[in-house]
Amino acid sequence: MRLPAADWRARPGLDRLTAALGDGNARFVGGAVRDTLLGIAVSDVDIATPLDPQEVMRQLEAAGIKAVPTGIAHGTITAVSSGTVVEVTTLRRDVSTDGRRATVAFTDDWREDAARRDFTINALYADPVTGEIFDYFGGLADLEARHVRFIGDPLQRIAEDHLRILRFFRFLARFGDTPDPASLDACTARANDLMALSRERIADELLKLLVARDAVRIVALMVERGIFRPVLPEITADGVARMAALAALEAATGIGADPIRRLAALLPRDPALGEQVAARLKLSNVQRKRTGSALIDPAENPESLAYRAGREAAIDRIALTPGLSEEERRAALIHLRDWVVPILPMSGGALIARGLSKGPEVARALRQIEERWIAERFPDAARAGDIADEVVAQALRSDSSA
Repeated sequence: MRLPAADWRARPGLDRLTAALGDGNARFVGGAVRDTLLGIAVSDVDIATPLDPQEVMRQLEAAGIKAVPTGIAHGTITAVSSGTVVEVTTLRRDVSTDGRRATVAFTDDWREDAARRDFTINALYADPVTGEIFDYFGGLADLEARHVRFIGDPLQRIAEDHLRILRFFRFLARFGDTPDPASLDACTARANDLMALSRERIADELLKLLVARDAVRIVALMVERGIFRPVLPEITADGVARMAALAALEAATGIGADPIRRLAALLPRDPALGEQVAARLKLSNVQRKRTGSALIDPAENPESLAYRAGREAAIDRIALTPGLSEEERRAALIHLRDWVVPILPMSGGALIARGLSKGPEVARALRQIEERWIAERFPDAARAGDIADEVVAQALRSDSSA
């Protein structure tokens, strides 16, 4: 079998890069091969080579290609050829692993390199010239059957890197149909291993998983198998039901799948708890606040909420609040999806021109004008001017009577 033609294979400088490594010394590997066979757009391109990292650097630089030793201890060189960025990694075998990181040795054995990878569908290589595909562990058949399966002994693969538990479910949600029984049982048996991972690594995999093609079904499977229990016990079957409803709403209204919104849907309706979970996952401050905010009931109309809290926060709250009917929720989300949040057509300078003195009085008047403008559902500049005239007149009368 040969790799089909694809746009990414014509990227500037890619042919020059593979030629610089020499005949037989470069093969495309992993996601670029897998996704091309599935007809999916390719973003990152990775190349595997039997050359050691120093030789890779030497040959690329001799060809005038920029070579950056971004992960040279693990054999990875980042090559930049005519603006095309590719990671070139020397074939490797694991010497020792502790479930979080591996000590590797370099090899010139392609099968040995394939054997250390996680899933059969990720261990596919392709010759850059002929397109010939090299498949050492049945990845092509698994790809055709949409079967996500560990290479070799699943328990051994998980022992090498505990994150592979979450990766198994993420790949299952993105590419899979039915789970491989042995792989699923191994993930279930070793779920407690997730506690040894950094929360940042867990969060990175989880957020990718939550927006995958079949995320709802796979998250339900994970809850059923107790995968979340060691690190995110707050996620239960009730949360899966909320996420399923949200996913249906996202599809119906065109607001798009969003990982933070879906994470919030999985959690009990408690804003403080939402922030705590996001903090535990080491999410950014913005993401933490958003997770908690999404679990607050909206107390005003959608437009006012979007103006005060931002459109994203308004969409989150409306999508997740239990207090609206399905029809109300859909109508509000479709409206907000395309609504441009307006800017108050009034300034402090305009109020000073109307007779107010510089200082706190202007700020107070602006707040009053803004509140009335919001209450009237954002009228045009002419009406905002009328509101400003009324507020300024009242302020001047108050000053004169003081």
